Amino acid sequence: MEYRRLGKSGLKVSEISLGSWLTYGGYVERENAVKSIQTAYELGINFFDTANVYEKGAAEEVVGETLSSYPRESYVLATKAYGQMGEGPNDRGLSRKHIMEQANASLKRLNKDYVDIFYCHRYDPETPLEETMRALDDLVRQGKVLYLGVSEWTAAQMEASFGVSDRYLLDRIVVNQPVYNMFQRYIEKEIIPLGEQKGIGQVVFSPLAQGVLTGKYTSMDHVPENSRAAKLDQMKNGITENRINQVNQLAVTAEEIGLTVGQLAIAWILRKDNVASALVGASRPEQVIENAKASGVTLTDSVLEQIEGILGES
Repeated sequence: MEYRRLGKSGLKVSEISLGSWLTYGGYVERENAVKSIQTAYELGINFFDTANVYEKGAAEEVVGETLSSYPRESYVLATKAYGQMGEGPNDRGLSRKHIMEQANASLKRLNKDYVDIFYCHRYDPETPLEETMRALDDLVRQGKVLYLGVSEWTAAQMEASFGVSDRYLLDRIVVNQPVYNMFQRYIEKEIIPLGEQKGIGQVVFSPLAQGVLTGKYTSMDHVPENSRAAKLDQMKNGITENRINQVNQLAVTAEEIGLTVGQLAIAWILRKDNVASALVGASRPEQVIENAKASGVTLTDSVLEQIEGILGES
C-alpha cells in the first residue's frame, strides 16, 4: 500500500481508503463488515471513512468498535455532519448547534476521543459561513477534531471558507470529498486546480461508479431495476448501454496490462497528484483485496491515451 500527503497537510493517508456508505450497519452482514475493515487494515489501508447519517449512526458504531482492536495512532478516522438526524428544525445543517451536537454524538458512537477528519457533508446555504467555520475551529481547539474537510462543495464555496478562516485566523479545510470516476469528471475543471493552489487534497468517492466500472454489467439487460447502478442518475452517473460498452472496452485494456477493469479505474483516478485517496466500499473482504491492488500502479502514457480514446466516444 502506498501513502500520500493529504493536500499540503502533514497527514499521510493510504491511496485506497475504506468507506461505510450504504453498507456497514445496513444491508451488509456485520460479520462481513468487520472482516472487510480488518482485511483493509492488514493490507496497510490506514484511512477509514464514515458519517453520522450512514444508517443513522449504526455504521459509526461498527467502524468504531472494529477499529478499537488497533492502536489509535495507527489509522486515520473520518466522519461527517450535515444530514437529517432527527425530526426537529435544528436536526440538520451546519449551524453551531448541530455541528457541536453531532460531533459529540459521533465520538460517542465511535467510542473515540477524537476523529482525524471532520467533514461538512454538504454546503448549508441557511447558515452563515462564519458560524460554521467558527464551530469547526472550536472542535479543533478542543482536540476533538484534527483536520477539517468538506464534501461536494463548489470551488467558490471553498474559496469563501478560506476567506473566513484567514480573516478570523480560524483553522482551514485541508480536504474535499467529491464524487470522481471515469464517467464523472467535473472536479477536473475547477476543484482540482483550486486544490493544487490552496493545498486541499481530494478524497474521492464512487471511484467505480457504484459498481459499473467493475465490469459486472455486460449489457443493460443485466442491470437489476432496484440496483444502485440503475439509480445512478441521482449521482449524475446514469448507466447507459454506451457506458457499458465503454467498460467492456476498458476491460480489454486492463487485461493487456494485468489488471481488472476496476483496478484500472482506480489507478486512473490516482494518476492525479491532487487526489490523496480513492474511497472504496466493500461488502466482503475479497473486494477490499482486489481494490487495494490498484495502489502503486503506474499507467503509461500509451495506456492513458487508450483510456481517453474510449471515454471520449459518444
